[in-house]
This record gives sequence, structure tokens and C-alpha cells, in this order.
Amino acid sequence: MKPTPKKKAATPKKKITKSKSKPLDKRIPSPAQARKIVEKGAKKITEKDIEKVHKKSKEIEDKFTKGPLREFLDNARLLLDIVSDYWSGKYRQIPYFSLAAIVFTLLYVLSPIDLIPDFIPVIGLLDDAAVVSICLFLVLQDLREYEAWKINQAKKGKK
Repeated sequence: MKPTPKKKAATPKKKITKSKSKPLDKRIPSPAQARKIVEKGAKKITEKDIEKVHKKSKEIEDKFTKGPLREFLDNARLLLDIVSDYWSGKYRQIPYFSLAAIVFTLLYVLSPIDLIPDFIPVIGLLDDAAVVSICLFLVLQDLREYEAWKINQAKKGKK
């Protein structure tokens, strides 16, 4: 007589549920929170803050060479350039709120202590990246106008 093959035990089916994605860290701001951070911070910017960004531009640029901020390095250079050109008086066509948002954002990145201290591995710069991203969104049109101005200045210099 042939042995009958054993039936595989039925495995219970997993219940499929909709999961809400959880943030890596509750301190990483949502886009709406990051926007509020930038808008609130921009209101407090002074001429001394603009000067500080101008003077510490190399140190600020160095911050953009690490972690998630690397993605923003070219944009950071543009932001630093616009602050420098504003400070030197070469470019004053930017609305003050946009300049203040840029300055606040660059100072936020420069500061090692913010929502998530920068020394925390992996997630320490994620709040900085969120704030930079929102700032770029808020000042995009002004950055495009500044880039066009820079191109025009470069053309004038070649003549």
C-alpha cells in the first residue's frame, strides 16, 4: 500500500491593513511645519543676520557637503550668492521676505542645535533638509529672476 502524502497545514492569511507611514522621528517637520518655521524665522531676520551669512558663507557651504543636505549643494551656492550680492549692493531686486527666508534657512543649517541636533547620526540633518526644501519652494520665482540677472551680468562682462 502506498503512503498518502501529508497535506500541508493551512497557513493563516495575513490581514491586509492600511498602514500609516510613521516618520523616522517626530521632530522631523512636515512640509506645513517647515513652512511655519521658515515664515516665523524670516520675520526675525536683521541686517546683522544677513552680514553673518555673508561672512560665514564658506562654513555654511561646508554644511551642505554632508548627508541629506548634499542634494542641495548647488542650490545652497545660489542662496549664498544671492545673499552676498545683496550684501554688497549688487542685487537688490529681491523682496525682503524672500531674502529673510533665505538668510533664516542658511542660519538654521549653520546652527548645530535645532529641532534635531546635527550630531545625531543619520537623522540629524533631516530637519535641515526639510527647512531648505521649503525655503526653495517659497523663493523659487525670486531665485529664477536672480539666475537670469546673473546670466545677464555675465554676458555684460564678456563684452
